[in-house]
Amino acid sequence: MHVAIQRIDPSLPLPRFESAGAVGFDLITRETTVIAPGKIALVPGNVIVKVPEGHALLIVPRSSLPRKKALVCPHSIGVIDCDYHGGKDEILVQVQNVSDAPVTVERGERIAQGIFVKVERAEWEEVDGHGAETRGGFGSTGTHA
Repeated sequence: MHVAIQRIDPSLPLPRFESAGAVGFDLITRETTVIAPGKIALVPGNVIVKVPEGHALLIVPRSSLPRKKALVCPHSIGVIDCDYHGGKDEILVQVQNVSDAPVTVERGERIAQGIFVKVERAEWEEVDGHGAETRGGFGSTGTHA
């Protein structure tokens, strides 16, 4: 798949897949950002990506982010649509500092990764019901084997 990408700061490298088996590419932070304790911040990812039609780009935290930086992504997953690629549509990584001290994300660090997924757009077919109920609602399968 060929994907159009624009760097905001061309002195930083393009995102890359770090291994032959990697499904996600690491985003590289464009500027040093300090996140106060308990606060949420947006860390610039340095790229605008034109997501191919029929796909979405998921922005997810690197697995080491909470352990190494005490940062979590409060929205869990960022979704980049195929029409989000205008001149001001830099990918931003939303993070929350869960520690009691300021956390610094340095320019050039890799804190999140992008994963392309195929998607389909639903065409709604409204119905009056879905037949016999076989489940008991949210959480109905229990918590233990």
